[in-house]
Amino acid sequence: MSRTAISRLHGRRVWDSRGRPTVEVQVELSGGARGRAIAPAGASRGRHEAIDLRDGGPRFDGWDVAEALRAVTGPIADAVTGMDAADQAAIDQAMIDLDGTPNKAELGGNAMIATSMAVLHAAAGAADQPLWRHVWETAGPSDTRTAPVLPLPEIQIFGGGAHAGRRVDVQDFMVIATGADDYEQALAWTAEVYIAAGKIMAERALLQGVADEGGYWPAFDTNEQAAETLIQAIETAGRKPGEEVALSLDVAASEFGQGGRYRLTRDDREIGSAELAEMLIDWVRRYAIVSIEDPMAEDDPEGFIAFARRAPTSLQIVGDDLLVTDAERVRAAHRDGACNTALIKPNQAGTVTETKAALDAAHGARMDAIVSARSGETEDVTIVHLAVGWGAKQLKVGSFSRSERMAKWNEGLRIGDALGGFALPGRSAFPWGRS
Repeated sequence: MSRTAISRLHGRRVWDSRGRPTVEVQVELSGGARGRAIAPAGASRGRHEAIDLRDGGPRFDGWDVAEALRAVTGPIADAVTGMDAADQAAIDQAMIDLDGTPNKAELGGNAMIATSMAVLHAAAGAADQPLWRHVWETAGPSDTRTAPVLPLPEIQIFGGGAHAGRRVDVQDFMVIATGADDYEQALAWTAEVYIAAGKIMAERALLQGVADEGGYWPAFDTNEQAAETLIQAIETAGRKPGEEVALSLDVAASEFGQGGRYRLTRDDREIGSAELAEMLIDWVRRYAIVSIEDPMAEDDPEGFIAFARRAPTSLQIVGDDLLVTDAERVRAAHRDGACNTALIKPNQAGTVTETKAALDAAHGARMDAIVSARSGETEDVTIVHLAVGWGAKQLKVGSFSRSERMAKWNEGLRIGDALGGFALPGRSAFPWGRS
């Protein structure tokens, strides 16, 4: 038997950043190498993404994962034991075939993505390589073979929407250090902004707590007040808005919109797609916003397209709920002109192979890609290695607090050391950055 053949799968219940159960899988190979990975979970979810298998019932308020764990040690283990861990595509396809549903409902997207990522870790271990290097070397001919670089961090400062009791309608108010020379400086500048924002919130009695992804849980009177306060925090930190540090929004419009109508609870009004687009484009002009994710709901593709046509050409328009890390949906969005950037979340797809296919579809359409964590996270750092190994230009893992977030930002620093520096992608990759 090959030393990279899978000899055993072990599943265990572990706990995510919300204190809810999730799935961890450990894969053991015949040669002694091991790999381990944990499935995250989202709060705002697209209708078409892979679904977690949860037990329901009274235990842990219905969130338990005993059924998903039985899938790992039962049918999944039966299907992949003896297979070569170096053949990621074959293992993922075996699970896809075994599940047989379009949304991973039979085995559970949580069981499948944890297994798929654990296999990847085990194969890297068998090759005696860090995960990012193994991913880069096995990425395939469709990828550019330039040296790996670190992605530009996109970091939440204020949480809202489903991440903060809907205290504001917009889900994430984030910053991107577009003027930073390297990854290390991008984190340092963000830390300064995060500290400044906290002081402003405390002085004005606007702080209610910590949101799901580690950002400040605000008590703003309007959605726009969040953007205004974030600009003030950037300036207080001694940085220039739009030149050194810019704003990025995740509107997550599916959470408050349906059928082309949008209920802005914080602003106490209901508006249509055109009015929402007008409001967001006005914010772009006034608040140094360079990126907007999900400006319209997933059931409003016409609104997406209309927004993209009206928005400044330099604006990054990111599809998340619209695309759900699905290659065909990425290609369709590009064809329709709905967005120019794809958010890539492995657990939306359910396997590493399908995640990579969505990223390849984005790159093939000359779209950018952001590798992203979820609101329910753990200490697992797999996505950082995927972002580096696959050449994603940006990384989004939440705020600049809470260990499940900082573990990922810090892993980027370690990878930077291994790369011999903290290089970011070339500035020409970012239309708002320096050339």
